[in-house]
Amino acid sequence: MRKILVPLLISCSFSAGFVQAENFSKDIKVAMKSEHRSDKDKERDRNRKPVQTLEFLGIQSDMSVLELIPGSGWYTTLLAPALKEKGLLYVAIGAEDLLSKDGFDKVKRLSKKSTFERNIEEKRYDISNINFDVKNIDAVLTFRNYHNLSLATRTKVNQEAIKALKPGGIYGIVDHTRRHMQKENDENGRRIDPVLVIKEVQAAGFEFVDYSTIHYKADDELRYEVGRKSVTGNSDRFTFLFKKPMK
Repeated sequence: MRKILVPLLISCSFSAGFVQAENFSKDIKVAMKSEHRSDKDKERDRNRKPVQTLEFLGIQSDMSVLELIPGSGWYTTLLAPALKEKGLLYVAIGAEDLLSKDGFDKVKRLSKKSTFERNIEEKRYDISNINFDVKNIDAVLTFRNYHNLSLATRTKVNQEAIKALKPGGIYGIVDHTRRHMQKENDENGRRIDPVLVIKEVQAAGFEFVDYSTIHYKADDELRYEVGRKSVTGNSDRFTFLFKKPMK
């Protein structure tokens, strides 16, 4: 009997996970059409590929998810309704005005005392008072933000992320690609070396699981500032999946 039950339970668990992921993708597609989103945000859908990105990162509708540095809330506007019924969405750092928008009533804000300060030497930002103050959540995500942070802040963010996650929890990072080992210059300040990112995140205790070529752009020469007209919306971005070890 045991020989029959074990494979059956594994099969049922896999099927349930597949259904959850499929339903979540449908919910994201519905959110993409929401009237709460601006036309400008909708225009970015084709380039940012939220459905494919979140599928790769393994996000499901019943998860507790923390989005770091959500900015204007491009991803938050999609995640909030998709997680509203069965899951939970947290946002942290730089989210002061975000939760006053329609549809964000169930989103919880963390690290409320965090403040940004320009690090002149690194040409990045230091963030003080980083404290997520949650435990055993399913996923931490950050999109096109990691490059903005100073080394000390990146180190602290990674440490706080692993503390917040449950064993096996997901850490997803998407950002603009800098050529490996390339020194800082006037054109690459908003890019970051993906090998450096892997090294830093692993140093915090994470395991590197996988990468995706979803946002690979063959015609981005990695030479120019991502805000240039010839590059905007067409920058090469790495998409990394890490996880907190089970033990």
